[in-house]
Amino acid sequence: MTIKELQAQTDDWIKTYGVRYFSELTNMTVLSEEVGELARLMARVYGEQSFKKQEDIDTAPQKIEDELSDIIFVVTCLANQMNVNLEEAMARNFEKKTKRDATRHLNNKKL
Repeated sequence: MTIKELQAQTDDWIKTYGVRYFSELTNMTVLSEEVGELARLMARVYGEQSFKKQEDIDTAPQKIEDELSDIIFVVTCLANQMNVNLEEAMARNFEKKTKRDATRHLNNKKL
């Protein structure tokens, strides 16, 4: 699926099942919530925090996938609401990063 197709499918889903987009502010809050859910999982899988139940450990990889997908969905909703073409925006972003960081990371002795 291309990013353009993702934006179109998201828009179709919202109009079919979601009735309408939440406000931009509500979606920003939902995005923060989804990032928090991912952070909680990351702290347990890759950090020092522990899970309470074995079942949570066993399902963590799928839950991480779900949270990442939720984040992409909400970001796509926000882009659609604000008429942002994510394909074009990402192309510009990579160009910016490439110019800015062409040798930055290569010359970083910490990496």
